[in-house]
Amino acid sequence: MTAVSRSFAEWQDYAKTLDPVHVSWLKQAKTSKTNFAVADIVGVEIPHDRFLTGVLLFSKKIKVISPEQNIGLLLPSSAGGAITTMAILALGKTIVNLNFTAGKKALQSAVEQAQIKHIYSSSKFFDKMYEKGVDLASFFPSVEVLFLEDIKEEISGLSKIACLLSAKLMPVSMIRKLFFKKVSPNDTAAILFSSGSEGAPKGVELTHSNIAANAKQAAIAMEAISADVIMSTLPTFHAFGFAVTTLMPLTEGVPIVCHPDPTDVATIAAGVEKYHGTILVGTPTFLRLYSINKKVSGESLQSLRLIFAGAEKLRNEVRNTFEAKFNKEICEGYGTTETSPAVSINLPADASGPRAKVGTVGRTLDGTAFKIVDPDSLDELATGEDGLILISGPQLMKGYLNMPEKTAEAIEIIDGYRWYRSGDKGHLDEDGYLTIVDRYSRFAKIAGEMISLTTVEERILEALKDADVEVAATCLPDQRKGERIVLLATEGVTKEVLQKALNDAKVNPLYHPAKVYSVEEIPKLGSGKIDFGATKKIALAHIE
Repeated sequence: MTAVSRSFAEWQDYAKTLDPVHVSWLKQAKTSKTNFAVADIVGVEIPHDRFLTGVLLFSKKIKVISPEQNIGLLLPSSAGGAITTMAILALGKTIVNLNFTAGKKALQSAVEQAQIKHIYSSSKFFDKMYEKGVDLASFFPSVEVLFLEDIKEEISGLSKIACLLSAKLMPVSMIRKLFFKKVSPNDTAAILFSSGSEGAPKGVELTHSNIAANAKQAAIAMEAISADVIMSTLPTFHAFGFAVTTLMPLTEGVPIVCHPDPTDVATIAAGVEKYHGTILVGTPTFLRLYSINKKVSGESLQSLRLIFAGAEKLRNEVRNTFEAKFNKEICEGYGTTETSPAVSINLPADASGPRAKVGTVGRTLDGTAFKIVDPDSLDELATGEDGLILISGPQLMKGYLNMPEKTAEAIEIIDGYRWYRSGDKGHLDEDGYLTIVDRYSRFAKIAGEMISLTTVEERILEALKDADVEVAATCLPDQRKGERIVLLATEGVTKEVLQKALNDAKVNPLYHPAKVYSVEEIPKLGSGKIDFGATKKIALAHIE
């Protein structure tokens, strides 16, 4: 993908001219010369004409079954999920990717907020979740759940032949006229519910223009070409999984290799070898698993040219152990659900020299801008000074679903452009690289001092010097000091062991937790990020 130089202002207009992702995909599907469009690591390879046939068949069925606008999709990364996604978008409907790891209450809230009447899923997936102790069938008493396997069985042989001939013989214009509904750039294409790491999930409305712009921005940044093969292992309820490892490659004619479980790194690594995968995107939590899994050899990831980490801070231990085992660099990036999601990225060195700075989340994608401001006055701060990170660009969400007040709180209009209040605290250096230091919400106020819980976690991990330990800090009310720090830790870390390590490392006493509780594992969201809401609940339960 060759970048065309455009200014920030020009990008805002350019984004409005981009085809919706399903139209871009259709054009690629009709002309692509790659061996396959989508493959499941443990399943089959689907060539472009059969992928298109599947989209046409399923769109016809969904059109009859679901006359409503918002369509629920409850699937992991899979070829069937990619086909159904394109079928829903082609109908001009809004896809609502549901987070199957979020729990019953959060799922029911999402279904209610989005007024979903039908959810499309897989009986095989429901069975797998049931084996893990999650009875998804009981979650939706008032919603009809339809299984793709059943829909496929209902399609007649004649319909299959007719759609295959249409896919092979009809030009793009005819397919669009007969099967696709025309959409406006500002129509809501998808509703993704925020991770809920710090509270109740909110429905983020992303327009066709938002998603198309971010797909193009990501493709330019990654220099994606049809010879690439993207490992699509993040779930599509995860904004990166939806936009960057599913929609972006399909719109650029890049094959994707799907796997439903991002923690099954041995199978994914085997898939990288089998399909000569070139791009892998994951959270640091998931990427760490490649380093510690003995079934993953140091040679298994050698075809990869890009490995990107996002969604949470990339710890040095994760970066270093990965590089030591695979001799591959992890490039850290940054994004939010509200920005479709990609915002900035570090890149590997090229002939021009280094394009990354360790400890930063890189420089902005084309058409994106940062401002670092005082969180109260919104006055812009000097280079190197920490403040609230504001983000602007064509990928900035339409708003929160049915929450105009929350939308107004999140969006600022400055000099005629919309800016998103990220809630993250950070600074820019003289070269435009962004360093994130914390979340504004992740502070404890102890005797008048504002203590960063992220810094607490970092100092503790540095003192313990054990790459296998995971920690999560939270704060609880304290009658004497206002708040106190409580730590959850794995690997049997006790208060005594931690206290000695912190003292030996001469860590500031302000960062010493008042209580330490040992847990088998730190609670995580489906994205791999720490679930801070669950962390606080566990801490409260220990106190009580």
